[in-house]
Amino acid sequence: MPLIEEFESVGHWLFRWRSYFPLVTTVLLLFGLRHFSYPLGSHFLDELWEVLCLIVSFFGLTLRALTVGWSSNRTSGRHTAQQVADALNTTGMYSIVRNPLYLGNFLMVLGVVIFLRVWWIPFIYVLLFALYYERIIFAEEMFLRRKFGKDYVEWAAKTPVFFPRLRSWKTPASPFNWKKVLRREYHGMIAVVVSMFVLEIVSDVYSGHGLEIDTMWRIVLPVAFATYFVVRIIHKHTSFFHSNRGQTSDVMS
Repeated sequence: MPLIEEFESVGHWLFRWRSYFPLVTTVLLLFGLRHFSYPLGSHFLDELWEVLCLIVSFFGLTLRALTVGWSSNRTSGRHTAQQVADALNTTGMYSIVRNPLYLGNFLMVLGVVIFLRVWWIPFIYVLLFALYYERIIFAEEMFLRRKFGKDYVEWAAKTPVFFPRLRSWKTPASPFNWKKVLRREYHGMIAVVVSMFVLEIVSDVYSGHGLEIDTMWRIVLPVAFATYFVVRIIHKHTSFFHSNRGQTSDVMS
């Protein structure tokens, strides 16, 4: 098989399993626990670092929310069986970067992997992310190029793959759909909060600091769970989020 076809084939396979990529970081974090300690021995500095980690992850979640909220139907979703794109997104977040959802994913997980402050964990994470998503992006871009031809080539020529070019911003073609954001992204929010809270508890116990829940987590955890269950109940038991829902699948999620 020619290398270009092999790259594309592998990319399609990885695309179907991309939701499980964050689990790879679990192994890295388990190995990193033995190196955990408070920065300069200060619990206060440890709490500040946790806030920074939350900010990084929630910034990634915000990028996903902006991308999903401004995207057209059947262009930004969680489809895993195959590539789907009824239209080529070139405005909003897609006007400054070609893969805003993947950038959001990267930052969401990055906030978690820097939690333990072990330098080699984020280093390995970045390498794995680059290798894994390089194949997926390659396969997606081949799909888009075949489907949209010249329009895709012209958009790709002026839009960065992963690092945003803010000056290229174009007003979104679709109005912001906050219902779609809540319906789609509440899982990511709770996953980030729970992952960091578990790391907080396990790392403190493992390093001999005992079981102690910091004030920040006493606030963040209940708010996150309350938000999650309220949105989930509305999603599962009412039609509130389903009005004008349509199909949503993204080749760049």
